[in-house]
Amino acid sequence: MCKPKFVYVTYIAAPPERVWEALTQPDLSEKYWFGYSVRADGKAGERMTAIDPAGKKAHDDPILESDPPRRLVYEWQPLYKDMQGERPSRVTFEFESLKGQTRLTVVHDEFDEGSKIFDMISKGWPAVLSSLKSFLETGKGLEPSWDAAAKRHATAAENA
Repeated sequence: MCKPKFVYVTYIAAPPERVWEALTQPDLSEKYWFGYSVRADGKAGERMTAIDPAGKKAHDDPILESDPPRRLVYEWQPLYKDMQGERPSRVTFEFESLKGQTRLTVVHDEFDEGSKIFDMISKGWPAVLSSLKSFLETGKGLEPSWDAAAKRHATAAENA
């Protein structure tokens, strides 16, 4: 049996530098990542962190490669109790400039067979990346399309 691998390609009407900023800067990520504050602007060996809308640390993973604005690679291991027990997976972002646009390829791999996290990210990445595209092209990210995230987002907004 093959290990699962998630691959997603999208074209965004923004230069790679702007896409890079949106993926690595917490003040931008909150606007399209459904309230999550993601920081991944360090060098290899530094940390990618994500804080959920309730203020809880969701990720604290090592950055494996950082070559702005061409390639970003980091480990991925959620800190939530119900998702522990699997070894870290890997997220790779590749940016290609095309006539003022960016071809963004996301590969999330290195999962164990039968990974529960793989099922989660297979639904989550398309929503996040679609929201990223909307945010960079229109200035507004998408609303969460799944119930649990919508409830967390609404709760976070009420407490803000």
